[in-house]
Amino acid sequence: MSILRSYFSKNNTIEFNSFVNTGRNPVTQLFFGQGLNISTPNGFTRFIFDLDLDLLRQKLATSEISTGCTTAMTHTLVMTNTSSFDQELLNTYASDGSGRATSFDLILYRIPLTGQTWDEGVGYDFVDDLAIAQFSNNRAFSTRPSNWYQTTTISNWPEPGTYSNRNLNANPNLNYNGLVIVDRKHFEFGNEDIEFDMSNEINNILYGSLTGVTGWGIAYVPEIENITGLTETYSVGYFTRHTQTFYQPFLQTDYDDLIEDDRNTFVVNKTNKLYLYAFANGDYINLDNDPVVDIYDPDGLPIPYATGLTTCLRTKGVYEVTVPPLTGFSTPCQFSDVWTSLAKDGNSLPNVENNFILQNSSAYFTIGTLSKDPILYGFDFSGIKQNEKIYNTDVRKVMVTIKKAYTSQYVLQNVEAFYRVYVKEGQTEVIVQDWTPINRTPNEYYFIFDTRDKIPNQYYVDIQVNSSGEKDTYKKVLMFQIVNSK
Repeated sequence: MSILRSYFSKNNTIEFNSFVNTGRNPVTQLFFGQGLNISTPNGFTRFIFDLDLDLLRQKLATSEISTGCTTAMTHTLVMTNTSSFDQELLNTYASDGSGRATSFDLILYRIPLTGQTWDEGVGYDFVDDLAIAQFSNNRAFSTRPSNWYQTTTISNWPEPGTYSNRNLNANPNLNYNGLVIVDRKHFEFGNEDIEFDMSNEINNILYGSLTGVTGWGIAYVPEIENITGLTETYSVGYFTRHTQTFYQPFLQTDYDDLIEDDRNTFVVNKTNKLYLYAFANGDYINLDNDPVVDIYDPDGLPIPYATGLTTCLRTKGVYEVTVPPLTGFSTPCQFSDVWTSLAKDGNSLPNVENNFILQNSSAYFTIGTLSKDPILYGFDFSGIKQNEKIYNTDVRKVMVTIKKAYTSQYVLQNVEAFYRVYVKEGQTEVIVQDWTPINRTPNEYYFIFDTRDKIPNQYYVDIQVNSSGEKDTYKKVLMFQIVNSK
């Protein structure tokens, strides 16, 4: 399993019945109640944004992200709440005097705009500070587009604010009832982070069934936006793409590229997986089609229920076959797996024959009267050096040697191991990639670390190993720093 983060290409917070622009504010303040910059009985804001999906599309095109073996590719919009770090901020007031909103619903909707785009703008503040403007230009305040009414200098939203929350537009697509609501969440305390599910939306865009999308918006439900008579403003804040912290909003794509090669631990009476690795000039390549696999017994005879096995592309250049349980054979004994129907660029390639040893079930199952003592582990890494500075254009293959602790040569071949990556903000560990299984091949354990979607910072890697019912975590086994390249 791996993740990829896609960041915002632009964002803006637009205010009801106002020309103000806050596109470059590091925080989006979603408020309702008495308006901050308007004289009408009620006011509210909406947050609009668009996503840069170029790296995600590139990885799909090269099959680094592949859905050949699974369709379980999910996409989650993540935005960090500015008050999520301190419980003391609950039921208090923000710096502008607004109360902290609680018990509300937010929607994630698709902006009903096709055929034109919108600009982010250069504004920062909601309110023009007249004391500052009297003596000099207030560069933090702007009414340049986009805003509630305008998308650009020469174009307007088909409906101010992107849609009508009272369903008053003659075009039903520009009303709340006509919106595509991608997701809806309830927030009880108001300090929760945003985690909207965008899986169907993004997958439809990636596979071409959805086109012309110009961005998305986040807003309170109409029942909250239309509240009148409030004498206070209630707000919730989230970091935007212009934050100077680590907490940029992002779309997290989770996809399954896990390799669990059983060639060295192929066990009788158990389903096992085998893999074919295709290279050209040292780099992974995709074949023209998925190979076919036949399994042969020790006498060189095909096993009837294990011939013509279909394969799938797990990730770029790596093909996976699931072999049904081999039963009724003496162990240990040698079998063969023959990969056929191989071709590249229209040219047929010769079959590839590999071998594996069918082992007794005791190599996998331990059943008896005695419990098994847990094992202490040690780790060596290659691919990233300890305390190395890495450019944010690199893609590193990190090899992990797993061995018994305090030994130099007792390397373990079949270990259930996981890694996670995080940064530190003071004493807080901010997860970048949560616990993820480490790939296992016949000759190595490894994971791929792509720096291209990572924010420059100091990064830490923990390793977790499951043994005898224990989950042992080894802290900060690898530390490195990602830096900008120019």
